[in-house]
Amino acid sequence: MTGENCRAELFSEDHREALKAACAEEKEIWAIYSTPFDPEHFDGSIDALASAPLNRTFVLFDGDEVAGMSSFIALDEPRQTVEIGGTYYRPYLRGTGFNRRIKDMMLKRAFDCGIRRVEFRVDSRNERSQAAMEKIGAIREGVLRADRITWNGHVRDTVLFSILKDEWLA
Repeated sequence: MTGENCRAELFSEDHREALKAACAEEKEIWAIYSTPFDPEHFDGSIDALASAPLNRTFVLFDGDEVAGMSSFIALDEPRQTVEIGGTYYRPYLRGTGFNRRIKDMMLKRAFDCGIRRVEFRVDSRNERSQAAMEKIGAIREGVLRADRITWNGHVRDTVLFSILKDEWLA
């Protein structure tokens, strides 16, 4: 998948070490993720995410540099829905417009493939990601209270956002 000065490749073993190193650049962030990708948990977490049959996990690139990861999660073809999640960007890319370029690329792919609704689920503590969702035009639909128990035992409230195909202007 290619976008504006960015691209995504399906995760493979060839990407493991570079992605693991990228995810290790900010260990504190994993406390607000439902699944940790810090060095201690990376291998088990990436294996579970990438091997789920309804997921497609991508390694993201800014030029030739590994920039992070994101996934299509819980693809539901009969309902024509998918979630974009499991997203992580290296710290130096935040606030640079990289998120917009990646989301535009992924939304275009999803909608071109017949998806009519893309969802985003964000930990209520993650204000930066919530702001990023609003910035790309996602609609905040509400909060799923006590939605899940994260890897570190936190009972997470999840903010649900979505973009419908006919709302998205690419």
